[in-house]
Amino acid sequence: MEQGRARETTAPVAPAPQASEGVRVPEQARTDACEPVRGEHTHGERPAPPRGRTRTGTGSGPGSGSGSAAGGRTGDPGHSVRRHSVRGQILAALRDALVGGELVPGEVYSAPVLAERFGVSATPVREAMQQLALEGAVETVPNRGFRVTRRTPGEIAELAEVRALLEVPVMLRLARTVPAERWAEIRPLAEATHASAALGDRAAYAECDRAFHRALLSLSGNQHLVAVADDVHRRSQWPPAGAPAVRRADLIAHAAEHLALLDALGAGDLPLVQSLVRAHFTGERNSA
Repeated sequence: MEQGRARETTAPVAPAPQASEGVRVPEQARTDACEPVRGEHTHGERPAPPRGRTRTGTGSGPGSGSGSAAGGRTGDPGHSVRRHSVRGQILAALRDALVGGELVPGEVYSAPVLAERFGVSATPVREAMQQLALEGAVETVPNRGFRVTRRTPGEIAELAEVRALLEVPVMLRLARTVPAERWAEIRPLAEATHASAALGDRAAYAECDRAFHRALLSLSGNQHLVAVADDVHRRSQWPPAGAPAVRRADLIAHAAEHLALLDALGAGDLPLVQSLVRAHFTGERNSA
């Protein structure tokens, strides 16, 4: 992303630090090959109909604060649906950029500058960044934008421990109660993680990895557990500051553990299930 100077309505903004050129606009962002696309934080609105290139505003320019988004007039019943659809696309693209290291820990990114890159108004970008702030991925820097949170290896290890505490007991219970054919139904999701790993696409792999673990935990019938575990999983996927690029071989090895876990679950091998799940998290580091 080029250096730019974001302008807020109340004060001039310092120049944004140099950011990655690789932040992808929504139509270039990864298409989810793991499961049907689910709108996030859209308050239940229907997806907007196809409209070609996603743009917002009515000529007022990025970050104008006019509040118009995705076309349509304020007060139009479809206006809120379209605005939330755009925000969801931006949020997904930003999450991919976080996982892929395109949004660099410690760097400050302004909503208007990102909005210009995405070809949208600043409003949905700012809303998406505010959601990421709630999740702990970024922090607000007054009159400048949003700084990507610096994560330490210790924090990643703590998240892995939380995931193990949540998922190991559930997996052991499911191994005792779920028939083998149900595990076979989940195998395509495990194979999807392997396919994305083979491509070396970290963002796609992260999404497929989470889809696989959601499917496993969904068999418990406890959707609160699924939601909590998925949130912790997402947080564990943000790379710590200065982390080396994840190698394709690491992703492939991590994906292979999914297939091994399914085999153990289908066989009802409780000691192996426990060992695989714990090792999966402990050796996860930044791979998933």
